[in-house]
Amino acid sequence: MPEWIDLLDPSPEELRRHLPKDIHPRALEQLLADPKHDDEPRPKLEGHGNYIFGVFLVPVLVPNENRIYYQEIDLIGTRDGLLTVRKTPERGDPFDISPAKAACRADEVVGMNAYHLIDDIAERYLDLIDGLNDEIDELEDNVEDMAPEKTRARLSGLKHDLLHVRRTLSPMRDAVRGVVDDRVELEGGPILTREVELNFAAAYDKFLRAVDGLELSRDLVAGVRDYLQSKIANDQNEVTKRLAVIASVLLLPTFIVGLYGQNFKHHFPELGWQWGYVWSWGLIVVTTIAQLVFFRRRGWI
Repeated sequence: MPEWIDLLDPSPEELRRHLPKDIHPRALEQLLADPKHDDEPRPKLEGHGNYIFGVFLVPVLVPNENRIYYQEIDLIGTRDGLLTVRKTPERGDPFDISPAKAACRADEVVGMNAYHLIDDIAERYLDLIDGLNDEIDELEDNVEDMAPEKTRARLSGLKHDLLHVRRTLSPMRDAVRGVVDDRVELEGGPILTREVELNFAAAYDKFLRAVDGLELSRDLVAGVRDYLQSKIANDQNEVTKRLAVIASVLLLPTFIVGLYGQNFKHHFPELGWQWGYVWSWGLIVVTTIAQLVFFRRRGWI
């Protein structure tokens, strides 16, 4: 079985002891860089003379905190073995490499070890998409109960997360496609044999499924946003209807009071009637109740 050396947050001295002697300065700089990620470093897998160099990023969803952090795994592959360098994120755990190592067999070549690592990463992307879809479904179920401001803030966070996952997923897919297309070459013959390339094709298919799933997630977020806007519009319509009911209910009593309170000489039989005061109040109460019954039947109140 080819040697697989895994280093977690190594010191520069420890790292140099395991690197090829002709390591490219840019590759060394990337291996020593801090694990801080925005849009850089872009995932890649490329041939560097007598070794292959890869940089991989794995997004990890933290549902309880509504955030995503990124795990970085750097790879150096030679004909004799594999070197992986894992970096601990600022607010998260490092990538767990044990499932990929457990999938390796003693009779496999170095390229197959690299495939098991890539395949594990592809599976984690698919799990991430499923987790994001669950988050979106939960948000949609709670649109009616959550405050619109809170829902808008969560939608904005999800859109931001999807954008950054896409910026990571697309170059990951392209890096694997380079192996499938036999564009990752070494001096003195290939390290990624035809069998390895066929296995990488299976991993590439998983990345394609992840890309399709990410597009579906974006559509789901857009659907929740439309649902929220529709709910806000309906709530505004309900408020408008209630204000209209209040204005209408107050209109007739105001008219009656204004009618009998005109400040000029006129003859109203009710003004000299013994029951005139009771009559005016009765008229106000009856018209108000009649309006309330009407609006109630219409479903406005």
